Amino acid sequence: MNLSISEFFQEVLEFARSTGDRIGNQLLQDFGQVAFTEKKDGSLVTQADQWSDAEIRQAIQTRFPDHGVLSEETLHIFPPNDWCWIIDPVDGTTNFARGIPLWGISLGLLYKGVPVFGYVYFPPINQVFHGFYWQADGEEIIGAFLNNRPIQPSPDDLTKNHFFNLCSRSVQFAPNIPAKVRILGLGIYNFLTVAMGSTLGGVEATPKIWDIAAAWVIVKAAGAVWHDLQGNTELFPLEVGKNYASISYPTLIVSRSELLTTFLPLVEDLGKDS
Repeated sequence: MNLSISEFFQEVLEFARSTGDRIGNQLLQDFGQVAFTEKKDGSLVTQADQWSDAEIRQAIQTRFPDHGVLSEETLHIFPPNDWCWIIDPVDGTTNFARGIPLWGISLGLLYKGVPVFGYVYFPPINQVFHGFYWQADGEEIIGAFLNNRPIQPSPDDLTKNHFFNLCSRSVQFAPNIPAKVRILGLGIYNFLTVAMGSTLGGVEATPKIWDIAAAWVIVKAAGAVWHDLQGNTELFPLEVGKNYASISYPTLIVSRSELLTTFLPLVEDLGKDS
């Protein structure tokens, strides 16, 4: 790579923006208008997912021919490339198919198996998150942004008027949560609302690597706390040759470490069930 790392990241960001805009514009036309089927795992898939997946993979191959790709819809085995994109072409397909305007396009870029760049675009609500988390070769590039403005978690103390996000598989914990609970139907947005300061925490029982890769960068860069409920101290690097299709990463996100003592005892059993 002849560019400096900062120049390279600028190129990556410009690519993600242009690709996201193009794909998002078409998906808005298809939103709530396309037929869907069930995959083997019971989740929904549409022709829009498949089209978006193919378009994003082709765009990456054209712009970054030496980069690998791992995708929810087609490519599940982590490749040997130093640089690898992990994509979710329509994150929140059920919302997309049912006409609920909370879904997005997720692009994460990994270097030697570790996420260093994340880009998530939610076309119906016009929100674009991106982040960098690079600490190598004597350089540090860290930042998290919503619509190009820096974001950070809330410093607030917990009250019953703050929000905590649940997923459908963790709803049984709702009566014990000392905050107002919300179910957004979109794991990555669950995570990002903590990074942007709208919620104090959230939990997801079965997110896959394409739900995590981009969000992990933004959450970490913003300064929120990412806690793996299976007890892994480090989720990354990913393993070359490993199939990530059916691997889940039960996760708790909180705005600051002090809140782990409040929320972790309430949801930690999710890690035992996965």
